[in-house]
Amino acid sequence: MTRIAEIRVDPGRARVYEHGWQSWSPSTDYPVTATSERPRLDPRFQTMCWRPGRPGPASGFQGEGLLAVDPGGGEAVHLFAARDGVTDVPSIRAVLDGDMLTVTADGAAEEIRHAGSVASALADWSDGFATRAGAGPPRPAPTVWCSWYHYFGDVTAADITENLLAIEERGLPVDVVQIDDGWQAEIGDWRYFSGRFAGLPALVDRIRSAGRRAGVWVAPFLVGERSALAREHPDWLVGGADAGRNWDQRLFALDVTHPGARVYLRDVFTWLRTIGFDYFKIDFLYAGALGGRRREDVPATAAYRDGLALIRDAIGPDAYLLGCGAPILPSVGLLDAMRVGPDIGLTVEPPAGDHSRPSQRAATVTTLGRAWQHGRFWVNDPDCLVARPAMEARAAWARTVERHGGLRASSDRILDLDGWGLETTRRLLTDVPPPVPFNRAERSP
Repeated sequence: MTRIAEIRVDPGRARVYEHGWQSWSPSTDYPVTATSERPRLDPRFQTMCWRPGRPGPASGFQGEGLLAVDPGGGEAVHLFAARDGVTDVPSIRAVLDGDMLTVTADGAAEEIRHAGSVASALADWSDGFATRAGAGPPRPAPTVWCSWYHYFGDVTAADITENLLAIEERGLPVDVVQIDDGWQAEIGDWRYFSGRFAGLPALVDRIRSAGRRAGVWVAPFLVGERSALAREHPDWLVGGADAGRNWDQRLFALDVTHPGARVYLRDVFTWLRTIGFDYFKIDFLYAGALGGRRREDVPATAAYRDGLALIRDAIGPDAYLLGCGAPILPSVGLLDAMRVGPDIGLTVEPPAGDHSRPSQRAATVTTLGRAWQHGRFWVNDPDCLVARPAMEARAAWARTVERHGGLRASSDRILDLDGWGLETTRRLLTDVPPPVPFNRAERSP
């Protein structure tokens, strides 16, 4: 780590904003005397929810490509940002000793002084970064019904049909019916179906015949150890890359620099587009940026961006592309919308207090901490509205979605909604604001 600044701060008033690596990594501001969030559960979450191989310091802060300091005495805000940020994203640390905050980085970073708030400093910087990364003004997002937060991986074709009919009967303004995780045979085997789905073309036709658009979930850069792909094409995997563990199996990363893997990935998305999907949620994208041995000797973040560009090209410019579990800065310019916080959960508090894990508090904190990205990088997705009675503090979460939900999606079984849940769902799907950036005068969240 190279020292890049020393800042005298007021320990009682100064604050530090830390930006996390990917969608599920905590991003918020803290008192300068605090230590920012760290994984508190299984160590695998360092890989799956934080920056792989770069744990934060024992005390202090670590922003991934971006960190800001308000010294607390009315002086200018100090913003530290990656000089590149697209393929070279340094970890930037800040550690307090008395009233001196030392800032270091393991790559090229610049210091910018800003006379306004942390929020306005982030907004000003993001405008320039969006231009450099090729992000144009985002187009409005469609409204969505998603199967995940009621059915999870056990969703069936009959469940999709039931909710399609319920949406119609209740007159809900849903543009897209999204089939989430559970339709595929295995993680990585995207041309084969689970036993709960005989296929997708007939179901897509049913969705479209009802006047809705069809959406689908894919984890394009993950490969499960049970998959046929892992058995038959081990040379398509990033050597030495541990992508974590989920779905009761070890996970690997797809090497998108390998010609065979590239052909396969393009074939999958071209096929999905051909059978009628025009809304794609691509998830667990962190896997595409894992370090390891690839066929081509390129930086991991460069390989990741090339993989995203391949998917974008395969589905065409008219399809809508939502990222999740994705490295934030390396994704700018390639996605229409981005999940900007961890998964929502039915409980307010996260498991063991780990703010990368599903909960209302974790999702809210990081969604607020990334509000400045909306309308600049993409449309912000705070995650789905869950409005059924089983949801703790559901009115509070609905307010977060209403205030910060550029992408509005419902993820309840429609027949489980009571009067309040149905009316709230209808209202939030009806009154969707355009993707306009937040006001620079707003204080830091």
